[in-house]
Amino acid sequence: MAINESARQALHAYLSPGAHTSWQTFSEDNGVSVTGLLEALGLELEQELEDVEADDLRQDWVKRARRIDAERRRRGR
Repeated sequence: MAINESARQALHAYLSPGAHTSWQTFSEDNGVSVTGLLEALGLELEQELEDVEADDLRQDWVKRARRIDAERRRRGR
């Protein structure tokens, strides 16, 4: 899929050291950039949003993300 370079948008995140290391290690081990992985996963997520069968997986992601968000709010970050 061709990407329109002028239409790109930045994504910025503060990650725990463990999550950051996991992204970096996975990327390095597979010879890709974290940006490439995020782009590929974002496009896959877009596809999965239309797939009713993926709902359970998405709900698991949402539950974990909510837990992380709540923990960060409690810590004031």
